[in-house]
Amino acid sequence: MYVAITGATGLIGSALVEALEANGHTTLKIGRSVSGPGTLRWDPQNGDLNAEALEGIDGFVHLAGEGISEKKWDDEQKKKILESRTGGTELVASTLASMANPPSVLVSGSAIGFYGDREQNDLDEHSTRGTGFMSDVVVAWEAAAQAAVDAGIRVAFSRTGIVLSPKGGALGTMLPFFKLGIGGRIGNGKQQMSWISLNDMVRALIHLLESDLSGPVNLTAPNPVSNNEFTKALGKTLSRPTLLPTPTPALYVMLGKELARELLFSSAKIHPKVLLESGFDFAEPTIEQALAAELNK
Repeated sequence: MYVAITGATGLIGSALVEALEANGHTTLKIGRSVSGPGTLRWDPQNGDLNAEALEGIDGFVHLAGEGISEKKWDDEQKKKILESRTGGTELVASTLASMANPPSVLVSGSAIGFYGDREQNDLDEHSTRGTGFMSDVVVAWEAAAQAAVDAGIRVAFSRTGIVLSPKGGALGTMLPFFKLGIGGRIGNGKQQMSWISLNDMVRALIHLLESDLSGPVNLTAPNPVSNNEFTKALGKTLSRPTLLPTPTPALYVMLGKELARELLFSSAKIHPKVLLESGFDFAEPTIEQALAAELNK
């Protein structure tokens, strides 16, 4: 395949590029500051994406967007998060729809934030939306790809959970504290965490490119865990104690209350029903296997 990828230099995108190229595929890395062979610059804020340069691609993976947890959620940052997703997705979808020979598939980034805080409820792709800022964002984000759907392009929305990698994301942030033996549960520890290893995340994205799946697809492992269970598993993997809970006031200071509540204290027990029914086989289906694989233990 010849696959175009936005967000190709990020945690997930760079791993996806590496996996695709290792398997003999060709990638076109799209970014605002990329350069060199196999790259294409775009300017999503100004609606600039060269359709002619995309001719010949078989698939498009759209992963670009303002980081969810990089800054506290004030009104300006929330606007950036929303507009970077809706604007970028609208540009990708409309550009692909305008092509003489569009790709057969668009894998468009999304998130399990769609489901909101649902306590201990078991959820899958047929579950209704939740409430909160991220749920609102995901609804608008997915709707922004409508031009591609209308053009007959197969569109799969990768509703991604917590991606586990020591190189970044939630696990990368937690690791230094857990390695020092000062990592612990968050809140009461009962909130459900729906996660996926970076390895399985990349494999699932490739599966979406190669399969016939469309619509929302949960990219989470089949065994969500409580924060208590995650904390114990990470402590055991690192051979470190996890006795002290993480101080809630400190998290509020670091992240702001709204971001901390949606990111760390909300509960989402998500199941990858569509992936499993399509025959996808997880390499790391349990939290113990995922942490051991990602941390080389």
